[in-house]
Amino acid sequence: MPWREATVRGATAGAVGVWAMDVVTWAMYRRQAPELLERERRARVFGLDVAHAAARRVARMVGSSAAQEQPNAAGIAVHYLLGIGPGMAYAHLRRRHPRLAWGKGSVWGAVLFVVNDEIAAPLARVAGGPGRYPRQTHVRGLVGHVMLGVATHLVLEALDSASRSTLDPDPIPDATPDQTADPAPVSGR
Repeated sequence: MPWREATVRGATAGAVGVWAMDVVTWAMYRRQAPELLERERRARVFGLDVAHAAARRVARMVGSSAAQEQPNAAGIAVHYLLGIGPGMAYAHLRRRHPRLAWGKGSVWGAVLFVVNDEIAAPLARVAGGPGRYPRQTHVRGLVGHVMLGVATHLVLEALDSASRSTLDPDPIPDATPDQTADPAPVSGR
């Protein structure tokens, strides 16, 4: 598959993956005890989720007062980009490294959780250290990222299948004028 096509498919799949992750994690979030949610809020940088904290940190770096509240357009954009970027990478890597596709993308999602939430976000100072969050926050993050990985994988499979089914089923080239002439008469008739 051409590089550009795989990149666009990966971006699309990653965006759908973020949406699917949000559906699952918000359902879990709404069922958590208020005291756990308060502990999670206190652990957050600026009291914001990772994407909104990143948007606010960038805004501060450039001297802007934007991205103060949650939600805001910059934070939502960062949130989706954190799924679109890995979706593009997954679209390119899944065939070269089949182990990444184990579990229909669930391994990819679990790896993203560990790398993004547990390591990169605290190092980038857009999340508190993992020990500051309740166990339920980690479980919700892992489940959400596994959903992101699976949804990304399934969308890529659907796009691959759709492109295979739209290929011309008749591989014979169109006839040219000389090929449409009557065949030569068969001798003996």
